[in-house]
Amino acid sequence: MLHKMFDTIKGYSLLLEQLQPDPKNYQFNSSEIRKPYAFKTLVATILSVRSRDETTIKVIENLWQHYSTPKDLAEAPIEHIEELIHSSGTYKQKAKRIKETARIIHEKYNDKVPDDLSLLVQLPGVGRKVANCVLVVSFNKPAIPVDTHVHRIANRIGWVETKTPEKTEHALEKLFPKEEWMRINYTMVSFGKNICKPINPLCDICPIEKNCEKKIQKNDSRISKTKKRTKNKR
Repeated sequence: MLHKMFDTIKGYSLLLEQLQPDPKNYQFNSSEIRKPYAFKTLVATILSVRSRDETTIKVIENLWQHYSTPKDLAEAPIEHIEELIHSSGTYKQKAKRIKETARIIHEKYNDKVPDDLSLLVQLPGVGRKVANCVLVVSFNKPAIPVDTHVHRIANRIGWVETKTPEKTEHALEKLFPKEEWMRINYTMVSFGKNICKPINPLCDICPIEKNCEKKIQKNDSRISKTKKRTKNKR
């Protein structure tokens, strides 16, 4: 099912893909050309929380024209950072987080973003989803970033039955072999935006419709209601 979903949306550029070299050519083995973009990817992912992709792209590109290294961002006036990222929402909180994160990366990690989950989640504003995004996109490391799309679709189609993104992450890790992990977020986010939408999903063009638990349950419900009406008529 995952491969059918991927083949359907392959080539679609997500937010983080648009920040990388050759964004239309999604690659799973491109860490060497993407590693230099790790800091930008990290900051963009922090800024993307509760912000539209289109807005985040404009904000990160505007920010990068002024501060494009951990040292520069760490030393930047907080008021100027707030001004530059204002449209991303909760900008005061985000400004503090990215400035402090930049300082830590500059002072503690010699301007290099760590490629370890346990170290990444210690940075301000970096949870498991943000950390996993950086690991997958910038370092080609197997991880499953779980956002609202991944959590919603995995439950909707019947892969998991979970209440939180973190539980979804762990359930998917058990369900899929490690070599498939990096494919999951890219596939399901693209799929969620284009086909399996939160409201009015495009089931008529969905390549996995026959195997979708939501569709199966819906059909079973219709059959049950039809049988009940037929029985009552008798």
